[in-house]
Amino acid sequence: EMSLPRVLSIQSHTVHGYVGNKSAVFPLQLLGFEVDPINSVQFSNHTGYAGGFRGEVLQGAQLTALVDGLHSNGLLEGYACVLTGYIGSASFLHAVLDVLRRLRAASPEVAYFCDPVMGDGGKLYVPAELLAIYRDQVVPLAAVLTPNGYEAELLTGRSILSEAEARSACEALHERGPHTVVITSIALPGRDDELLMLASRRDGAASRQWALRLPRLRQDFTGTGDLTAALLLAWMQRLPRAEQLGEVLERVGASLQAVLAHTQAAGRSEICLIQS
Repeated sequence: EMSLPRVLSIQSHTVHGYVGNKSAVFPLQLLGFEVDPINSVQFSNHTGYAGGFRGEVLQGAQLTALVDGLHSNGLLEGYACVLTGYIGSASFLHAVLDVLRRLRAASPEVAYFCDPVMGDGGKLYVPAELLAIYRDQVVPLAAVLTPNGYEAELLTGRSILSEAEARSACEALHERGPHTVVITSIALPGRDDELLMLASRRDGAASRQWALRLPRLRQDFTGTGDLTAALLLAWMQRLPRAEQLGEVLERVGASLQAVLAHTQAAGRSEICLIQS
């Protein structure tokens, strides 16, 4: 039988709703991947609920222990990809760096997909100290980087107020290491009815870029960034050639729109992942 590509997905977990691994694992499985999830936090629900949330944040030592267990059983070999999303503490992010080095030693071909989850709409929702760790230590190890517009601004230290500035932010991020950068949602001034997704692929000295415009819905959703990163991973593995990135972007955009249309029709704030 054909063995399915394996993905190690390190993200948040909520008991209720669809963010982090709850948003990423199911689509990856549907698209033909074997997913091993590690939960960076375990919360009752996402942090935006009026009644708050309960649960715990995993520390670095706990991540290391889990990976030690995989290693003792020869399970670190053979990962095709590692995907990281929301990480709540500096110690955990440092431990992720160690995990990446160990994975590279065990599976030299492993591709690192980094969703540098830090904030949105001008607001940080992780400790501020994580920014420097992402910028200086994590980004250089990533093959593929999927920030939103605000995170791209944080990582480059420049504002993105036009498509041209978004394109040059991608170039600046390529300089740090990733061959592929996808800025997953950019709300440009004066363009209230659309969101821009911009994908950039560098091969050698040259870059190619593709832009996709999506209708902007009058509602805030949670879990969409996590879903986007997972779909990008799946389709980039299925359509791996540099010139196929435009097609990858279209497929991801179409899936996202279908899920959000379902969600809006249902009048929910949690995305309708299963129904879609």
